[in-house]
Amino acid sequence: MPSALSGIRVIDFGQYIAGPLTGMLLADNGADVIHIDPPGGPVWDTPANATWHRGKRSICLDLKQPGDLDTARQLMASADVVIENFRPGVMERLRLGSEAALVANPQLIYCALPGFASDDPRASVRAFEGVVGAASATFRPHDGKAERPIYTAIPIASVYAAFQAAVSITLALNARQRSGLGQRIEVPLFDSMFPSIGARGLHVHDPAKAVPSRAGIWGGNFECADGRWVHYGSGNQNFREFVEAAGIADWDREGLTDIDRILFDPALYETYQQRARDLFKTRTAQEWEDLVAAAGSECAVCRTSAEWFEHPHARETKMVIEVDDPTYGPMLQPGLNARLSRTPGAVRHAAPKPDQHRVEILRELDTRPQPTAPAQTMATLRSALDGVRVLDLCIILAGPTCGRTLAEFGADVIKIDNPQRGGFIQSHNDVNRGKRSILLDLKSAEGRDIFWQLVDTADVVAQNYRAGKLEKLGLGYEHVRERKPDIIYASLNAYGHIGPWASRPGHEQFAQATSGMQRRFGGDGRPMLQANPVNDYGTGFMGAYAVALALLHRQRTGEGQHVDSALAYTAMTLQSPYMQLYPGKQWDETRGQQALGSGPLHRAYQACDGWFFLGARADEVSRLSALDGLAGITSLTGNALERTLEQHFLTQSVDHWVTRCNAAGLGAQRCILDLPELLNDPWVVAHELTATREHDDIGLVTTCGPAPRLSRTPVRMGYPAPKPGAHARSILADIGLEDRLESLIAKGVIRVDGVLAG
Repeated sequence: MPSALSGIRVIDFGQYIAGPLTGMLLADNGADVIHIDPPGGPVWDTPANATWHRGKRSICLDLKQPGDLDTARQLMASADVVIENFRPGVMERLRLGSEAALVANPQLIYCALPGFASDDPRASVRAFEGVVGAASATFRPHDGKAERPIYTAIPIASVYAAFQAAVSITLALNARQRSGLGQRIEVPLFDSMFPSIGARGLHVHDPAKAVPSRAGIWGGNFECADGRWVHYGSGNQNFREFVEAAGIADWDREGLTDIDRILFDPALYETYQQRARDLFKTRTAQEWEDLVAAAGSECAVCRTSAEWFEHPHARETKMVIEVDDPTYGPMLQPGLNARLSRTPGAVRHAAPKPDQHRVEILRELDTRPQPTAPAQTMATLRSALDGVRVLDLCIILAGPTCGRTLAEFGADVIKIDNPQRGGFIQSHNDVNRGKRSILLDLKSAEGRDIFWQLVDTADVVAQNYRAGKLEKLGLGYEHVRERKPDIIYASLNAYGHIGPWASRPGHEQFAQATSGMQRRFGGDGRPMLQANPVNDYGTGFMGAYAVALALLHRQRTGEGQHVDSALAYTAMTLQSPYMQLYPGKQWDETRGQQALGSGPLHRAYQACDGWFFLGARADEVSRLSALDGLAGITSLTGNALERTLEQHFLTQSVDHWVTRCNAAGLGAQRCILDLPELLNDPWVVAHELTATREHDDIGLVTTCGPAPRLSRTPVRMGYPAPKPGAHARSILADIGLEDRLESLIAKGVIRVDGVLAG
């Protein structure tokens, strides 16, 4: 079967991670991606290129030579999409920038992924991953402010830019299908970090209106009898079954299963903590994982990435696949993230050798018809998803982020929440902005009847319940498809929808635990969580990407389909720099809570008044010679170089070194370790990467905003998340049932008050 992007040609100028990964996501779903390298091959020679360049074709061009520069222009003129992740202005100086490219090819989607935006004062800074991480408060613990940077090896900024670029490109292709015109997209790495912060940056200004977090005391990492660690859930999934299976029913007499009581009794809390630690030391980690799974609750062994590669579930779900790479031989890699039932993606072939396809690519330039502008604009669009309706049944973070993203691109998203679910909607003010809200009991016959009438008006249904949960209510994909054959039905969950773990519950922490992220970040000690819930939000973006692909296919054929993604899939993508297993593989990436970087020229250094991050390639030691007092530095390597720089940088201020390092052609940024400082930065606020707005009932709320910039169909933050249930009347009016609102409220089918915005 053809994939969703079959027939779409992409010219990929990307280097390092963000650009190549964006191209990979498109190639995995059928696009013909032509990757352009400089004559010496990729700027970064890494085994991960075998993943990021799979399914592509390759040509090497020297863009300083007129002949190769002209070939690049011809390739761009023949393309549907161009991807580049140079600093702003580089492509313009080569006369390959978006303005000239769109004149030559009005149907082109031109996507730039710079480190800092073209209008950011730091636009010219060399934005290595660590430099962007320092600027975006990434190097902090998940539970507060750091006194020193804690480096993470996960390239969150690059991967998040790629996720959001893939969504933006595909929705721009949707818009082009209707208007006939392309556009420019910019997805800066720095800006892309704000959606990853998400609920961590949410602030309700009136403390009396804030709903207290109930991140249960039963959640966390526990050491087991075999010295290994598990992450156990917070008790909101089948907690009573866990109590019985663990043999701790007698704890009830001491109040040690009463979460609310423990939270407000310090002595009882300390007793609980010690008893819980002792309890988990009575079984091995694997025994606990199995016992908790049988009880229907949440628990995962904190594995290494190498162990996850061998796990039966990772193999059966094809989140680990084998590719016969021409350089490394048989190699295990991350599988596809966004998955579609009718137009499935595939890794069509291994990554090519540099310049492998030169002859055929140049030959095609003589025969491929050149795109032309339409005689007249086919449609004028306010947004890429103008006229698309989404029914969002999702909870927590990942699923609602999918719906929120579609709303930012212009969809009418109706958020359907359970009026009986716990009295509040978790992270509502973060993930439900731009949506209309109704509290509808889908367990009642009348509630389901309203749902079916809404389905008749919808294009997309999104849900993130455990496999089989909605099927029991008769609301699964096959049920919805029978009612509306062209529906696009998106399912998101923790571990995927096939394989032995398909029905297991799970959240962010468990994807990090089982895939190796916690072990890597914790090092040899206690496993640790990343600062931001990156799998949750990333899966929301990959769900939106799958929906965008399916919408594009439906525009062409009228066919709907089932699409899905999962937190564990996203964990594989986030770790893609390291997730290759092949003969001779060394798991030598940076690990642990004491890490400051990945090497002497890519790490945080302490100045006399704080910390800054230095970024450069390993072969660029000579650039340090331009700094005061470092004229002889080129003779040093490894630990000697690092120790010398540590001592030298202590002599001056952060501002001093950032200014001089950037002037010397290195990359440098002050390390922001306090999240509120970042969120309140004037440039950040002016560009709506954070926004403080009035919300229904609770006053001022600060939330993070979207990152992508599209020239023709711009994304919009959308109105603040409404009071839960606020749009019941208008939603019922859409299906002619407005006059039944009061009776439905009286029966408890619909609720308009009493559920809080968590």
